[in-house]
Amino acid sequence: MPRMAKLLLKLQATAADRRHGPGRIRRHPLAPRHAPAATRFVPSCRALCLLALAAAATTLALALTLQNHRLGPADLSSSSSSSAISPRGGGFAVVINTWRRPALLRRSVTHYAACGGVDAVHVVWSEPRPPPPLPETLRGGVLGGLNGTRRGAGVRFEINEADSLNNRFRPIRALAADAVFSVDDDLIVPCSTLRFAFSVWQSAPSAMVGFVPRMHWLTNPRGSEEEYRYGSWWSVWWTGTYSMVLSKASFFHKKYLDMYTNQMLPSIHKYVNENRNCEDIAMSFLVANATGAPPVWVQGRIFEIGSSGISSLKGHGLQRSRCLNTFAAMYGHMPLVATTVKAVDSRRSWFW
Repeated sequence: MPRMAKLLLKLQATAADRRHGPGRIRRHPLAPRHAPAATRFVPSCRALCLLALAAAATTLALALTLQNHRLGPADLSSSSSSSAISPRGGGFAVVINTWRRPALLRRSVTHYAACGGVDAVHVVWSEPRPPPPLPETLRGGVLGGLNGTRRGAGVRFEINEADSLNNRFRPIRALAADAVFSVDDDLIVPCSTLRFAFSVWQSAPSAMVGFVPRMHWLTNPRGSEEEYRYGSWWSVWWTGTYSMVLSKASFFHKKYLDMYTNQMLPSIHKYVNENRNCEDIAMSFLVANATGAPPVWVQGRIFEIGSSGISSLKGHGLQRSRCLNTFAAMYGHMPLVATTVKAVDSRRSWFW
């Protein structure tokens, strides 16, 4: 048996010499093509760490940006950042439409009278009772500030004997500026945003420039009859198309006040009085018919400080659709012009 074992060992050595050659070092198997898992993971871990650091830096920058864009005194007051656009070629008048909401009216008047560029604040008063007295800080157009007093816009009530939605577009003799910002008493537009919209209006003074876009849609685009339905905010958001900016927050030239009151079809005045709705659509028809051009939608933050209005009532959309079709029939055509253009302040927005 020992001799047999020695013989087997000798045969194995001879076979090995034949494969590798006599006196040569035997070749080891090739190293694996990929490094061991622990070694491979090191570069990947470094890449992931770098990505994590980049994500953290981006998140921090975004948080700081959002912090700077939060609503604060600088957003609402006239003493906003120096980067805000200053009105050129004069200022503008703010015309506030109100109805039995004295607390909201006081807040709105105080805000807009303090905005830079506002020449005067006019309150359209159609209530049977006398208007409330102005706060001490608003009398004479002097506004109290933290660092003393500064000159603000004067406030004046425009008294109307009859209660009518048409009153909001009655001519105002005391208007010194050409630009009018029409707004409801429950809407607050920050001063810097208001001045930007004014600068947009200055580039297109014949157009309506505002913050609340709406659209008229053909009920049956393939049909022979032109019947329209009222498109609310969601249809504008979905399609990016609009043909009106509502007068609840919009700029327009003061000449349209005279045109609305003295030149527009009396049948439209009557319709607005009887239905207590759609005076804003009537103004959009008037401007579009005069210019043949669409309005301009300004992107900006506006804040509703009151409860829901008539737009939240049941059947509001149907009533607005009837207004569209009635006014189009009175004009003999549809003057509204659709557009997809939006004015954006690129200094205050990442995506524009």
